Formats: sequence, structure tokens, C-alpha cells
Amino acid sequence: MTPKRRIIPVFIPHAGCEHECVFCDQRRITGAIAPVLEDGMLKIDNFKPDNAAAELAFYGGSFTAIPVEKQNELLTAAQPFLRLNPLNSIRLSTRPDCIDVQTIARLKNFGVATVELGAQSMCDDVLSLSQRGHTASDAARAAKLITDSGLALILQMMTGLPGDSREKSLYTAARFVEMRPNGVRIYPTVVVRGTLLHDMWRRGDYAEHTVEQAVELCAQLLEVFNSAGIPVIRLGLNPSPTLSAGDAVAGAYHPALGELVYSKVYYNKAAKLLENAAPGSDITLAVTRGHVSMMIGQHRRNIEALKKKFSLHSIKVIGLFLSGEIKIEIAPKK
Repeated sequence: MTPKRRIIPVFIPHAGCEHECVFCDQRRITGAIAPVLEDGMLKIDNFKPDNAAAELAFYGGSFTAIPVEKQNELLTAAQPFLRLNPLNSIRLSTRPDCIDVQTIARLKNFGVATVELGAQSMCDDVLSLSQRGHTASDAARAAKLITDSGLALILQMMTGLPGDSREKSLYTAARFVEMRPNGVRIYPTVVVRGTLLHDMWRRGDYAEHTVEQAVELCAQLLEVFNSAGIPVIRLGLNPSPTLSAGDAVAGAYHPALGELVYSKVYYNKAAKLLENAAPGSDITLAVTRGHVSMMIGQHRRNIEALKKKFSLHSIKVIGLFLSGEIKIEIAPKK
């Protein structure tokens, strides 16, 4: 059996990044402001051998934009962690315009196994309006360098950025599929207090990307990536005390956004199956065991919406050993 791998996050907010993206305040998003090194040692919890493989993940900044000496200091401090377990590994996040052949070779020498690339969009107008400082072609080039080197590639995209639309987000997803990443993270835009986007929103120059809009769009994106066999490993920002306390002033911030999206996916699948159901029918829906609550929806939202849409008498949901599919049974009329 393959040991379960856990993530040990190390946050380096804004480290290395010279750009001020309109949406970004990594300190408020991560809640991390303290230095990550102390006397040359990484300040992380559970830094000890056990039976489970782990991955040390440098999040929050553009790692390869940090001065090389600082990169090497951080990666050198991570070497004892790699020696604790032969299956331990390192991942880091960076920008598309901060990757080249020499950088990748150096990362591999330090045992880095995965690079997360903040592509965000594959539409140059969206990137420009968001002040990203790179282009879509930079992302495509960097992605190819990473995959050609044998490193695992995770692509990050955002929905609801300035100038973005449903069609542009779906285009970005299609381009991501072409780049064949090992996984994707989807972050619907949140208006964070103190950012340039916050100013734009207050002036009326930016319309927020609501939770409802994000759920609808992300359900479509999830189907695109699932059909291509590309796992979506994160939907929405991780909840943090600062965001939940009011620093997320508008936009698609919800502590259970991922569950809302998966619930929407189940609703869409069920609605397609029920198109030919006779009004007044009693329906049983079988879903993957453990996903019953996703099919039912918060406050039974999916069930009530389906009953109303198709004029059904009742809907029962049961859990079986399925793989993300839905089985439907219509009770015979008495």
C-alpha cells in the first residue's frame, strides 16, 4: 500500500514578487507574517520521521523570483526533511516568467518534485487588467519546460478577474488541458481589503464575482478537467481567520466553496437524468457513498429544486459504491 502523503505548508508571503496584482495581498490571504527560518532551520510542525510520506510545500510567494541565495538557503534547510523518509518531497509555487532551464535544473538538484505555476488566465487582456506582469505565452512556455524536465506540474487558475468572462475561463481551462498538468487549482476571485481590486470595486470599476456565479462556473470547469482526467485539487481559497473576520469584503469567498461546487455538479447530472421523468414520480438517486450530502445539497437545496423543476412527488438519495456517477430508479406507479 502506498503511504498516505500529507502536506506541510511553509508560507512565504509576497517573497520574490515585484508585481502588485490587483487581487493580491498574500499576508491577509495566508495570515502568515513571521519569518520561516530560524538559525537556518525551517520553523515547521511535525518535523519528524513517521510512517507517512509528506510533502513540504512553499506557498504564498513567487519562490523562483527570490534571490538565488535565499532560495538555496530555504531548500538547503529542507534537506533534513527529505532524509526523514525516501518518499518525502518538496513543492513550490512561482510565476510563469520566473522559470527557465537553469532554474529547473537547480530545483531538481535540491529534490524539488512539483512546481505550481500561477498562470491564472490564458487570456492576455485579463492578465493585463489584473496587472499580472506576464503573458499567456509565458505560462505555456514555463509549463512545457516543467513537464519536459520530468517535474510534476500544478496549474493555478482564477475566475472572475477583471475582464474575465465565462467564455474566457472555459478557454483558459481548454488551454490548461492542452498543457497536461498533474493537477489544477481553481481560485474564484475574492475582493480582499486593501488591495487594488478593493479600490476598483469601491469605485464601481469592478463587479464582484459572486459565490453563486463562481459555483455555477466552477461546476462547468470541474467537468472539463474531469473529462480530461486532470484532478482539481483545490476549489477556492483556504478559509483563514483574517478573511473570515472581514478582510474578504466581496467576491467568491465561502468556507465550503468546494462542497458547493461538487453539489452543483451532482445537481446538473441529476437534472440531465430526470429530463424524461413523469410528473408526480417517486425517484431514488444512488450516488457515491460519502457523497450523499453533496447530492442533497445544503438545506436540501438540490432535492427541493429538482422536485420543483420536474414536478416530482419525492426524491430519495442513497449511497452505493459508485465512482462519481449517479444511478436513477423511478418507482412504478401504484
